[in-house]
Amino acid sequence: MTWIEDPDDPRVRDYLHLTDVALRRVLEPAEGLYLAESDKVITRALEAGHRMRSLLLTPRWVEDLAQLVSPAVAAGTPVLVASPAVVRTMTGFHLHRGAIAAMHRPQLPTLADVLAGARRVAVLEDVVDHTNVGAAFRSAAALGVDAVLVTPRCADPLYRRSVRVSMGTVFQVPWTRVEPWPGGVRSLQEAGFTVAALALADDAVPLDRLAADPPDRLALVLGTEGDGLSRRTVEAADVVVRIPMGGGVDSLNVAAASAVAFWALRPEEPAP
Repeated sequence: MTWIEDPDDPRVRDYLHLTDVALRRVLEPAEGLYLAESDKVITRALEAGHRMRSLLLTPRWVEDLAQLVSPAVAAGTPVLVASPAVVRTMTGFHLHRGAIAAMHRPQLPTLADVLAGARRVAVLEDVVDHTNVGAAFRSAAALGVDAVLVTPRCADPLYRRSVRVSMGTVFQVPWTRVEPWPGGVRSLQEAGFTVAALALADDAVPLDRLAADPPDRLALVLGTEGDGLSRRTVEAADVVVRIPMGGGVDSLNVAAASAVAFWALRPEEPAP
């Protein structure tokens, strides 16, 4: 293990200034890395077959996280230890549960590979808030969604905050980017999916009506915060769906809406 005293030490370059969202959006994909924070998230990444570039810890966690430290040391992976004050200066935040890892970014699978065998697919159209992306993945993992597609302008599911909010389920649910979009609606239809757009529209059917007789293969498209789905996406979809509302509220946050819709449209459990 290597003790780090200087926040500008080049050996910790992967971890510098993590609160600068614009920088991380550019750097993480370009450098082929992403950052996994907390022992649970790091463990899930490793279990998914992802490779660690380095591990950064504060001293009090070195022994408690021996299940991460020992294999990393044995494999020759740099294990970096720094005081909480140095880590805070380096990253700009308090390190959650004392550990963060720089991970090699895996190559995204093809659309065909992600859709193969899937019955329920979620599409996140231009969802720009990393917290919402992570929450949608966590709901997808818990509520029977087989795959997630993200459009070209959607926030990165492997951004640190997305990974943390998802509790590592971004490594569990198969996903890829779909482009061009909304041209990808046609690709989903050609693959045998009914495409349902979750949007406010005069001809939208209530969610419970679709849930009463759902298609075998269904792709549910959720839109960006504020503006929702684009007009072209809504027009290309097979059906437009809305969640019935009360209390003078017209819609839910996209993360909350995804959880409601995933639960309502979850496929029936196979017969024992």
